[in-house]
Amino acid sequence: MALRHAVLAALLGEELSGYQLAKAFDLGVANFWHAQPQQLYAELTRLEAEGLVTGREVVQDTRPNKRLFTVTADGLAELDRFTAATAKPTFIRDDLLVKVQAADHVDTDTLVAQLTERAAFTRTKIELLEKLLRHMRGDRDEADFLRHGGPVGPYLTCLRGLAFEQGNRDWYERTVTVLRERQQTHDRH
Repeated sequence: MALRHAVLAALLGEELSGYQLAKAFDLGVANFWHAQPQQLYAELTRLEAEGLVTGREVVQDTRPNKRLFTVTADGLAELDRFTAATAKPTFIRDDLLVKVQAADHVDTDTLVAQLTERAAFTRTKIELLEKLLRHMRGDRDEADFLRHGGPVGPYLTCLRGLAFEQGNRDWYERTVTVLRERQQTHDRH
């Protein structure tokens, strides 16, 4: 997948400025694709040059003018082509896992501190995702929203992000517990 597809998918449903797109990435798209704001602005420029999005200037009185972008018919066709292609399996690539792999040979306290920090970050992200899910479904319960609400795509990707972060949190916390227990056992002997 290229950044272009994540940008096109984020623009489905409403016109967004580059700033709004960056916020949308922070809240929802970051569950499955990370990009810096400058990368997003550059990608919007490329997509517009290729005719996959169109931009329009909005004049503002008290602020600088802004450009709003929307997906074109060619952009939707590109998303159709992307969707039809076979998806590649995902894999984990995380420097913290390399450190844990070496747990028997490195400073346990340093490793535990890093795992604890990552768990705290993950708990914060879980809270944000849960809040975003509540906002998306409004006053509906989840089962009703999934059957009749919309749009469902962003909700489903947010659910995946939530499950991913919950799994990470659980693993970080379990790993900390295991390392501390092993450290205490070794200290006694």
